[in-house]
Amino acid sequence: MIFRDKLRIIFLLAAALLLNAESFAQATQPARQAENWQNPVFDTDFPDPTVIRADDGYFYAYATQAVVDGKLNHIQIARSSDLINWQRMPDALPQKPVWADKFEPKFWAPHVSFADGRYFMYYSADPNTQKGLCLAVAVADKPTGPFVDSGTPLKCGASFINIDPMQFDDPRTGKRLLYWGSGFEPIKVQELAANRTEFAANSQPIDLVFPIKNEDPNNYQRLIEGAWVTYRNGYYYLFYSGDNCCGDKAHYAVMVARSRSATGKFETLAQATGKKTSVILEKNNEWLAPGHNSVIRDDKGDDWIFYHAINTKKRNVSKDESIGGDRDVRRVMLMNHLIYKNGWVYAAGGTPTLTSKNFPKIRRRKNH
Repeated sequence: MIFRDKLRIIFLLAAALLLNAESFAQATQPARQAENWQNPVFDTDFPDPTVIRADDGYFYAYATQAVVDGKLNHIQIARSSDLINWQRMPDALPQKPVWADKFEPKFWAPHVSFADGRYFMYYSADPNTQKGLCLAVAVADKPTGPFVDSGTPLKCGASFINIDPMQFDDPRTGKRLLYWGSGFEPIKVQELAANRTEFAANSQPIDLVFPIKNEDPNNYQRLIEGAWVTYRNGYYYLFYSGDNCCGDKAHYAVMVARSRSATGKFETLAQATGKKTSVILEKNNEWLAPGHNSVIRDDKGDDWIFYHAINTKKRNVSKDESIGGDRDVRRVMLMNHLIYKNGWVYAAGGTPTLTSKNFPKIRRRKNH
């Protein structure tokens, strides 16, 4: 009897050890990747997204202001390890700059770059004078911020000409460049000083791509904005968007031009190929007004375009998320694969991807 009880105890202990081992193995196995990803990759109002890869191994997306959980975020941030699954982070610019703190101004279209051990965020905002938007820069030690404004705008002017900044270090010349533009003006570029918080002495803006002013209802280039520059295979590709991002009559698409120089002369896709337009990404039945993009390269060397678009089945934000005006439109973040062909770049499919088995190739990096 005693011997039989000992055998039973040994058997139960062995079974428990085996069960624990199986549970541990299951817990430590990496989660299987889904067979498909689908758009949107971040299903919340997240306009004008800039995506970067930070030195902590994560990807960060920054976007125009929005109401989040009942509170206005001046600059939105989300974080991801795979470009597919995104987690919201706190406001990147919790403290308004002194030159734009007398009311609740517009904080639009941030671009973040890393240099000299710091993160520089370029954005546009309404000054206290409310006489036209300004380009500005804020600095932080971490990609999550908090970013602190430099104290003085980079450039101010009439209306909304000075918006949508994008900072780019020319890999060939080493020059620090800032692209921007809207308000029915050309896309511009100007050299930054070594401190990256002001323009270089004696530098002047250079016009690169110009609006096309005609009454064609299909003309996306009547107003152009949202510049983004990449360098690949000897060409600088300038992505830009037009013509109306928002409201009930939103009519928006991504276009492209290229040059052998970061400061031009740029040739549009239409000029080079004889096509009617330079559009590489436009609406489909499910997604309206795709545009204002950024581009990120995966570890295989493939490029992915991130942009906002409006879901035809859910066009507007909820009442408690409303900022007012044409900002009640709900622009969520999507992505497409980019394809290079005959020296030009195109968004895969030409319209927002609905679902795909083609995932970005991301090597795991040590996250701090």
